[in-house]
Amino acid sequence: MAKDIPIYSVVAYSGTGKTTLLEKLIPEFKRRGVRVAVVKHDAHEFEIDHEGKDSWRMTQAGADVTIVACQSHAAIMENRYVDTETLLSRVTDVDLILTEGFKHGSYPKIGVFREAAGKPLPDVEGGYLAVLSDVPLQIDTPRLDINDIAGLADLILLDMQKT
Repeated sequence: MAKDIPIYSVVAYSGTGKTTLLEKLIPEFKRRGVRVAVVKHDAHEFEIDHEGKDSWRMTQAGADVTIVACQSHAAIMENRYVDTETLLSRVTDVDLILTEGFKHGSYPKIGVFREAAGKPLPDVEGGYLAVLSDVPLQIDTPRLDINDIAGLADLILLDMQKT
């Protein structure tokens, strides 16, 4: 795991609003001066590179790792399996790591429940730190309104102080 960087995972079934929640939560943390990294789990194969580009050509030639860098950002493409813990351990110079879609692992979970999605909360190890929902729920976990982004940020920051 990333050394001394707290990790919180937003979990829910597809179509429930994990990405939307993170799109709102990240700017809230940035307003508070918190440096944030995000790790997105993708259950499908994804392509970050584009056919014909030099980096794609190097990957096609057999590079195990391809790095693309410019003045403002960089991307490291591991053209092989890398486990989640190894990826998280590479994150540095941030105050907080938010993950999306990692239901397993020991880090605290933030559940998202949207009634219209028609899907239950996933079962997770150790329960939830909090659940955001658009309807009242009968749960033994703090529940916040799905739009209470400031409240969620407060809760995470409070929890970070405990560790």
